[in-house]
Amino acid sequence: MTLDRAVLAFAGVVVLMAVLLSQLVHPAWIWLAAFAGANLFQSAFTGFCPAAIVFRKLGIAPGTAFK
Repeated sequence: MTLDRAVLAFAGVVVLMAVLLSQLVHPAWIWLAAFAGANLFQSAFTGFCPAAIVFRKLGIAPGTAFK
């Protein structure tokens, strides 16, 4: 798995968990999904992604988006 796919998979899990938690626990959890979406949006333009930094330190091979 490349870094790009790991970041996208992690973001997808965060969004799905936020939606599930907002339905089962408290509606305010939807803000977690909004944060994940905003982070994906800004990383598309800046190339900066905190999750990519963590995954890189864990030894995941780099892809083409986050160098």
